[in-house]
Amino acid sequence: MKLFDGGRAPNPRRVRVFLAEKGLEVPLVPVDMGALEHRQQPVSSRNPLQRLPVLELDDGTIITESGAICRYFEELHPEPALFGRGALGKAKVEMWQRRMELNLLVCVAAAFRHIHPAMKEWEIPQIPEWGEANKPKALEFLRLLDGELAQREFVAGEAYSIADITGLIAIDFMKPARIKVPEDCANVQRWYQAISGRPSAAA
Repeated sequence: MKLFDGGRAPNPRRVRVFLAEKGLEVPLVPVDMGALEHRQQPVSSRNPLQRLPVLELDDGTIITESGAICRYFEELHPEPALFGRGALGKAKVEMWQRRMELNLLVCVAAAFRHIHPAMKEWEIPQIPEWGEANKPKALEFLRLLDGELAQREFVAGEAYSIADITGLIAIDFMKPARIKVPEDCANVQRWYQAISGRPSAAA
């Protein structure tokens, strides 16, 4: 088994944080995304979308998409449960995982990919107006999240989950996207400080 890894890129890091929370070690194959190595044969032959991470199992089976890779390891190693417990708990984690992806991480990524000069060769066409349009969307969702976090410790409930991991990665990604967490989002600030202080956040 080996994991083709893209360093500090959001989705590869999401899997590494997940694995760290599980206490699992998977051999990594570093891929230099800055040098566009993810578009070369070792990755493209395994994932025609030329995206990372890519998990290759012992028998050669390929799993792509960070959520699918995390789900695979959750089924193999159910503790600690990072996708929730029971029908209701799992549904809440799935609900918030989707919300964190679609309303925060995707918006931050759009801002970065369509505005940052380093992404000009990646995002074709690069549309700065679309990047700018996504910044207020991310901020609007953070204010919604702030109200939710006034009622509980973690995004999807009282237990840390993959929804928190996605949130951590999204907020860390806000720095290169040049978006700041609003100062009045005290609950988001409290939650982020807590989850970024977990050992897994350094993965």
